[in-house]
Amino acid sequence: MGSGSSVNANYKYSLQKSENAFKAAVLIQRWYRRYVARLEMRRRCTWRIFQSIEYACEQDQIKLHNFFSYLMDHFTPSSSKERDFISRMFISGESFKEAELEKYCDYESMEVPDSYTGPRLSFPLLPDHATALLEAFKQKQQLHARYVLNLLHETRKHLKQLPNISHVSTCYSEEVTVCGDLHGQLDDLFLIFYKNGLPSPSKSYVFNGDFVDRGKQSLEILIVLFTFLLIYPNEVHLNRGNHEDHMVNLRYGFAKEVMQKYKVHGKKILKMIQNVFCWLPLATLIDQKVLVIHGGISDTTDLDMLEKIQRNKVSLAVDETNLKDGFPRQTVFRGKKRRESNRNVEIQEINGESKVEADPAGNEAAPSLSAQPRPAQAPSMANRLEFSRWVRQTVQEQIERCRQLVDISESEEEELTYSSMVSLTDLDGPCWTRQEEWKQILDILWSDPMPQEGCRVNTVRGGGCYFGPDVTGKILEKYNLQFLIRSHECKQEGYEFCHNRKVLTIFSASNYYEIGSNRGAYVKLGPDLVPHFVQYQANKTAHTLTMTQRISRVEQSAFRALREKLFAHTSALISAFKAYDKDNTGRITLSNWATAVESVLHLGLPWRMLRPQLVRSTADGMLEYKSWLDDLAMEQRSQEHIQSSLLEVIYRNRSNLETIFRIIDKDHSGLISFEEFHQTWKLFSSHMNIELTDDGINDLVRSIDFNKDGNIDFNEFLEAFRLVKQSQ
Repeated sequence: MGSGSSVNANYKYSLQKSENAFKAAVLIQRWYRRYVARLEMRRRCTWRIFQSIEYACEQDQIKLHNFFSYLMDHFTPSSSKERDFISRMFISGESFKEAELEKYCDYESMEVPDSYTGPRLSFPLLPDHATALLEAFKQKQQLHARYVLNLLHETRKHLKQLPNISHVSTCYSEEVTVCGDLHGQLDDLFLIFYKNGLPSPSKSYVFNGDFVDRGKQSLEILIVLFTFLLIYPNEVHLNRGNHEDHMVNLRYGFAKEVMQKYKVHGKKILKMIQNVFCWLPLATLIDQKVLVIHGGISDTTDLDMLEKIQRNKVSLAVDETNLKDGFPRQTVFRGKKRRESNRNVEIQEINGESKVEADPAGNEAAPSLSAQPRPAQAPSMANRLEFSRWVRQTVQEQIERCRQLVDISESEEEELTYSSMVSLTDLDGPCWTRQEEWKQILDILWSDPMPQEGCRVNTVRGGGCYFGPDVTGKILEKYNLQFLIRSHECKQEGYEFCHNRKVLTIFSASNYYEIGSNRGAYVKLGPDLVPHFVQYQANKTAHTLTMTQRISRVEQSAFRALREKLFAHTSALISAFKAYDKDNTGRITLSNWATAVESVLHLGLPWRMLRPQLVRSTADGMLEYKSWLDDLAMEQRSQEHIQSSLLEVIYRNRSNLETIFRIIDKDHSGLISFEEFHQTWKLFSSHMNIELTDDGINDLVRSIDFNKDGNIDFNEFLEAFRLVKQSQ
């Protein structure tokens, strides 16, 4: 009996113990799930902050174009010097003809000193040259400017012979590897080659644009990619990205990087790179089934048109061929449509017809750019010699107009390229306006997918469009494709499927926003076209961090950037807050704070969720917004002698001002002359609605030339902006 009760007690005890252990396990599991959920929520919020700020900066680039356009509409140059200055300022560099570019970037006249210990190149390139370059760049060595220009010259010659859409087959290699954005992060490229192997006859690569900007080794990436392109022209394929553009490079760092690394020959290198970028192919087709493009598509994407466009003549910044008196009349971002009638007028004139419109005042309108002076009336047949000369002149004029229609200049004897050959053999086909060609390229370089159906303007980036799964389906069906590969967007895991796995985003720059923010990835395709992914982290520090440490580090960086953004819009925030503070108490509800902040910044962020990181907790749920803004100012104020309001203006406009400065600084010396400064501020004064006389500008330039060297550097340029805003 006693023995039975003892067993029963032990059983109850063990049962109770198991029950407690089970409850403890459930509690631990519940706690861990909540902990992971909170981390995931923090990660997603951080990601939203980074992406919103990044895309807002791209919008600023568009706003800068609009700013230029406003200046053009409200400023009339009074001299040929001013017209020349504006022409140089707003077109993407000087317009070089073929022979002039070769002479300007003459590398053969450069001597390589005996003291130079870096890699040396000789053409045609061999695999050993590529290996030597990789080793040199790992040792932080720099390639001599002569070899850089020689490489760019050979790359340009090769690219000119390529079609707009490259064709790759898995039949000739084991697999094709597709890499996304690298953005100047050379360590990521090294890691890709280490894991996947160097390009070779059995290993093809497609690099899908955005090789440059943001990172510190963009030029080295270009040199490596161009070297492998020349060694293995059938195995290495480069697509153009939205950052392979001179105006974008001025803003996001690549132009500055080149000038810092090559202070003597940097301008020549930049000019050649600018020209090489224009010749990069626009897309790649793998086995006629997989389309690789940098950004995306739209409901008007036409691969046949893309195949025939003369890609080097389509500028993504300002159309150099569409200038009037030195002024750009149209940019790709403004989207003003060129009239369809322009092409018809040109054709009518060729056929001997003329069409002149009169303005409302009764004056004859100025002829279009294509309109040429009409030949004189035909002389009498009696004078055969005079009649013969007239016929030859008339025929020559008509031939010249035909050349202009297909963008061929007699004075510029270029070798026939692939795209120009396609255009010339298809003259009887459809005629596209320049605007239609721009839109085709803009869409494939700037667009992003969206989960909703349809196609709409990409207001977040300011260029391209958002395309839905229905648009993807129609394009795939129309061209008998299996799926699309695109890049252009940073993804946490380095890749992401959408549109029922019909659109694959691949991004190869790891730690893009901050160390630990994201993995990089590349995708491999075999003959079955089944994608196989490889992910990586190029930074060693990221491997040592725990998940919590990684998220905390990235989160701190994101909120620091967000506070800078808030501070830069202090004045607008005060106005928005006052709209909710009817009694002028200096206090608003936290809910109104969140609504007001979004109405000013338009970042689409969950401000109520982010509030604890940005606003100190209050007992009554009210915020003293003036003291909160003062705290932001204290964090950002780097120069105490500058008023907070002026510092705010500089924070908000610094990126635009730096881009403007670099555009004015045509030789990329870091200095602009007094004359260029004078003409620039005449433009700015019209935009800021203030009167600045010539004497006033001269006094200003003398007052900010602190070192009295007769030139203005960027810090002095900012000081001028501050002084003018202060006078307002």
